Amino acid sequence: MNDQNEPSHFIQGERLYLREVRPSDVNESYYRWMNDPEVTRYLESRFFPNDMESLRDYVRDRSKDRNSIFLAIVLKEGDRHIGNVKLGPIDWIHRLADVGVLVGEKDCWGKGYASEAIGLVVKLAFSRLNLHKLTAGYYAVNQRSAKAFEKNGFVVEGTREKHRFCDGIYTDTVILGLVDDEKPGGTC
Repeated sequence: MNDQNEPSHFIQGERLYLREVRPSDVNESYYRWMNDPEVTRYLESRFFPNDMESLRDYVRDRSKDRNSIFLAIVLKEGDRHIGNVKLGPIDWIHRLADVGVLVGEKDCWGKGYASEAIGLVVKLAFSRLNLHKLTAGYYAVNQRSAKAFEKNGFVVEGTREKHRFCDGIYTDTVILGLVDDEKPGGTC
C-alpha cells in the first residue's frame, strides 16, 4: 500500500495523533533519532548500527506483522512526526500486549507527548482491540518513562535486578502492568 492510501489519522488525541509508521517516515530526522546515543540510550537497538535501509526494512516488517501495531506520534500543529509507539507483540489468545514508546525529537521531551501517546494506545488496546492487559518495562534510571506510564494507570509489578547494561553498569528493569478492569476476571 502506498502512503497516499494510508489513513492520515489512526487515532486522535488532544495535541497529537497516531498513524501507521510508513517507509517514507524513515527520513533524515528518523535516521538521526536512531543514531543519537541520547535518544536510544534505553533502547536495545543502540547496540547495532542503524542505516536507512535497515530502518526502512524494520518499518516494512512491522507493517506486515499481525501481532504488533507500530504507530507514528505526530503533532497536530505542524503535522510533525516526533516519535513512535508500539503495541506488541500482541498475544491474541490471552489478550495481552507490550507497550513501548520513543520520542525522538529532543525539543519535544518533557512536554507530556509520550504520556498522551501511551494514553491513546491504552484506549486503542482496551476499546478497539479488546485486550485485557498491557505491560511495559523501563530501565530503573529512566524516570521519564516511569512518569509517562504511571500517569496512564500502569502499576509496578516487579523489578528485574541488574537486568540491563546501561552507561557502563548493570541496572534494574522495572516491569509495569495495566489491567482493563472493565473485563471480568477470575479463575480458569
